[in-house]
Amino acid sequence: MKCRSWQGYFRHSPKAVEGAGGVGAAKSQTAMIEIALYQPDIAPNTATILRLAACLGVRARIIEPAGFLWSQASFRRAGMDYLDQVEVVREADFAQFLDHIAGHRLILFTTGAGTAYTEFAFADKDVLMFGRESAGVPVAVAERADHRLVIPMRTGLRSLNVAVAAAMGVGEALRQTGGFSYKPADGHHGGMT
Repeated sequence: MKCRSWQGYFRHSPKAVEGAGGVGAAKSQTAMIEIALYQPDIAPNTATILRLAACLGVRARIIEPAGFLWSQASFRRAGMDYLDQVEVVREADFAQFLDHIAGHRLILFTTGAGTAYTEFAFADKDVLMFGRESAGVPVAVAERADHRLVIPMRTGLRSLNVAVAAAMGVGEALRQTGGFSYKPADGHHGGMT
């Protein structure tokens, strides 16, 4: 299932890429950590994660089908003007995604894991995958992950918002792999180089 509104929304963005090396493929802002969203189903969360990817300079992969239209107002609102600053790779399905990340470790964040993300050694080119807000990922998808990690939480609480989980996971992975190159800009706001 292809969502025509995806291409329409990102038509003017040089960062939008279909597949691994599609027409108009932009060079990755970094060669390090990537974010993958498995069939995301809440537009504002997805847009927030794309904004995160833009700000941190990481590529984002969307594994279709998504549970919303990319032209939704809530998607555009949450992504603001950052959506044209992120490299987005649209994967038609999980099989295509696996083909495109061959040679990279697939790291799944899931509440069903036994290893805390803070106890894991991330490496350059790891792909951090986050599941659907409503259902996570199917068992067959989880089994394809090289590693499964959990963000420890208080007992009795189900899960974090996926955008919060992505920010925590990507932040830790970038910290460990030297992905943050911080230079203060005029003492007001920091900037990554």
